[in-house]
Amino acid sequence: MGLPQHSAAHVSPEQYLAQEMASETRSEYLAGEVFAMTGASSAHNIISMNVVTALRNHLRGGPCQAFMVDIKLRVEAANAYFYPDVMVTCSDNDRKSAYVKSEPVLVVEVLSPSTALFDRDKKFAAYRQLASLQEYVLVDSQQAGVECYRRGEGDEWILHPYGPEETVALHSVGLSLPVEALYQDAPLGEE
Repeated sequence: MGLPQHSAAHVSPEQYLAQEMASETRSEYLAGEVFAMTGASSAHNIISMNVVTALRNHLRGGPCQAFMVDIKLRVEAANAYFYPDVMVTCSDNDRKSAYVKSEPVLVVEVLSPSTALFDRDKKFAAYRQLASLQEYVLVDSQQAGVECYRRGEGDEWILHPYGPEETVALHSVGLSLPVEALYQDAPLGEE
């Protein structure tokens, strides 16, 4: 998803949520700034669907649920609302909230050239403040490659990179996925 257009005016979380409910387009919110989201490429969309489908099939019938794109993630400590490409929550509190989740164990962002820096920098800095989060996964939409950041001791996050012909281990949900499965049918390199 593209992000780069943002509002220069400071907006309260309440103003953002009211605008978001009335709007036909989605935007993300970080510490008073609103970032308009643009459309995604076919590769981005297919990769996201592959990830959420694998997670949904794996988690079916259990306490955890996978969500994609249209569900907001509230990061209260960062004063932020995001729309992750995919997230998994096992929280009873999150089950009670229809539109906003706040206790994910896993967040996945599919990188596009226009969003990669924001996803790696500002979003990751915010996501790290979620006590529930165990893994943050970045999936490249231009070439086969996955970066899995796994929470270590204290505030330490350890990078586990995966390339073609490797298997991504998602410890937070007990799932292993071949990298090639994430990219099945995705036309890499488009933007």
